[in-house]
Amino acid sequence: MHYVSLIVEFLRGRPKVVFWTAALTQAVLWTLIPALFYSAPPGGVPILLAIGHEFVLGSYLGPPLAFWLGEIAFRLAGAFGLYALAQACIVVTYWAVFALGREIVGTRHAVLGVLLMVGIAAFTVPSPDFGPAILAAPFWALALLHYWRAVGAGSRGYWFLLALDLGLLLLSSYVGLLLLLLLFLFTLFTPRGYRSLSYPEPWIAVLLLAIVVFPHAYWLYGARELVLSGLNDSVAAAGRVGPGVWLLGTIVITHFGMFLLMALASGFPRKRRERPPEIDRNPVETYARWFVYVFALAPALAAVALAFATHKLGPLDRVAPLVVLSGLAVVVAAGDRVLLYREHIVSSAWLGLLVAPPLMVLIGIAALPFVASVDPRVAQPANAEAAFFADSYAHRTAKPLPYVAGDPRVAPLVAMAAPSRPHLYFSWAPERSPWATAADLRAQGGVLVWPAAENNNAPPADLKTQFPELVPEVPRSFPRPVQGFLPLIRLGWAVLRPPAPPQ
Repeated sequence: MHYVSLIVEFLRGRPKVVFWTAALTQAVLWTLIPALFYSAPPGGVPILLAIGHEFVLGSYLGPPLAFWLGEIAFRLAGAFGLYALAQACIVVTYWAVFALGREIVGTRHAVLGVLLMVGIAAFTVPSPDFGPAILAAPFWALALLHYWRAVGAGSRGYWFLLALDLGLLLLSSYVGLLLLLLLFLFTLFTPRGYRSLSYPEPWIAVLLLAIVVFPHAYWLYGARELVLSGLNDSVAAAGRVGPGVWLLGTIVITHFGMFLLMALASGFPRKRRERPPEIDRNPVETYARWFVYVFALAPALAAVALAFATHKLGPLDRVAPLVVLSGLAVVVAAGDRVLLYREHIVSSAWLGLLVAPPLMVLIGIAALPFVASVDPRVAQPANAEAAFFADSYAHRTAKPLPYVAGDPRVAPLVAMAAPSRPHLYFSWAPERSPWATAADLRAQGGVLVWPAAENNNAPPADLKTQFPELVPEVPRSFPRPVQGFLPLIRLGWAVLRPPAPPQ
């Protein structure tokens, strides 16, 4: 007798339950584990919050929407709100791909496509590092869904939702320009798309799109050099290899889990008379097949070509938006009858891809300081550092801390975690923080912070140049939540007192 695994039975009988269980389980894991065990947010989150705190129309890192939403989430619920927002973006991305898949390959195969996305690392391990790329992913997926309904299914009212999706995508990340161009070309060079241009809805949608992006476009016109300076930073992100090679390698590596699931499900090498369970569907029309293939492959290929041509990564340093249709494309290519060989092993491997990464993060936080003397960035004592510097300033001036400046890694953490949420002055690149100047710190006061060596408490040269009057205090040491064999974190600091009011 042939036994079928429980997950296959659910795929056949309750596919929606499988989808929501997988999507929400992943969201809960990647919300609770960072919220409970990270003592500092990952990656660029502190800088994102420093910029979002000012609610500007744009920055050297690009459009403003991710910064605004990140700041709002942090004000409402702290770091937990930020992690929950990131996972809400991933769930919406999964839902949009699932909804698109239901209309093209049917519900059961659409679930298979989403389950494969759990094996794409861009949607799992880096997802707590909320930023423009994470926010762009759901708008990218929704734009594809609404384009299909407007053009592929002929429901012309969806042109207006498509315009809103693209507008919000462009306000999230400049990577949206790539999707906008590809959608334009696909519309122009496919018969069904070209015919859709004879109706008024697409042209009204263009006007709506222009209205949505106009405020940022107006800001961008006067801040071109600032944005270009941020794009130049991306060369360093690629390390020693060129940006094109780095991006190509990242796209391939991020699909490793999906490739593993595909290899296991293929059953190779197969045994004779092996009877795998089948999950079938109705045939997929040619236009739908090409739509999925083009928007699964063209964004990544175009991005790699752009990186090779410009020698920059820019907003392409996070690949999540580029690979939202990878799982659905594999399912479309698999045919109308998907044979799941060795479904027990496949189910176990999929569960491992879902659960193992967050567990490995926990093990890394606990073990790396003992085993490899590695200092995890998410294990910095941000709250303790911020409380000390904020209290020190308040005791000396009887005022809440208004400004922080100094080291580009330490100062953003202090600005994020201090109770008064002070403004962050980018002393390492003053033109990138137009909301603050060195004169503001002299006039209103602030704290300067920097890493201090055991035998040297001298401030960095850029701080000494901008604030020649600073007097370093005795360095302060901070233990980590998991100290291990690492030395204490030793920070130099100085207080800039505001001028005394005239008598």
